Amino acid sequence: MTSEAAARRRIWGQLAAVFLWAVAFALVEAAVVVYLRRIFHPGGFAFPLQPRPYDPILGVEVAREAATLVMLALVGFLAGGRGWERFARVMVAFGAWDIFYYAWLWVFLGWPPSLATLDVLFLIPTIWVGPVWAPCLVSLGLVLCGGAAALRVGAGGRFAFGRRGWALALAGSLLIVSSFVWRGEEAARGEMPGPFPWPLFLLGMALGLWAF
Repeated sequence: MTSEAAARRRIWGQLAAVFLWAVAFALVEAAVVVYLRRIFHPGGFAFPLQPRPYDPILGVEVAREAATLVMLALVGFLAGGRGWERFARVMVAFGAWDIFYYAWLWVFLGWPPSLATLDVLFLIPTIWVGPVWAPCLVSLGLVLCGGAAALRVGAGGRFAFGRRGWALALAGSLLIVSSFVWRGEEAARGEMPGPFPWPLFLLGMALGLWAF
């Protein structure tokens, strides 16, 4: 076996381990959400959300979300390797975790009934709202781009962003996040969120993919 083939085999093994870890962690995340929905939405989760007075549990939930991000970030670095190889594994971990989070929710609750279903995606620093297909599309891109970058770097190749690449990635990320928080205040006020700004989202996706 050549050194390049051995390196690729090692990278595939690491990616598989990260992927399986993310699938298992997604189950834990989905289980927590099942408990939260039993507490806050015993009649079922749907928009418009009912405004609630501040509950300390919400503070715990925000802390849990922050801890989740830390865990997803660290798992990609624990296997070692060079900078981009590590970051690529973080991308794969986050993408797989998010996709399988919804898969496990569907197994446990039969929710979401469709990819067009609205969901509260995140609470940091404000409410993120969007149809399920949007974060899943972002996550699919992360898995594919992250996996490709990890294989290239791990096999001895070179992968790096120039100024244009960083500018495209940053602009795309900002547009995607903006599309998710666009209707957040409406949801927080107990209103039915307006249409998802999908042109803004798709432009952000296009810029992000162009960066790679």
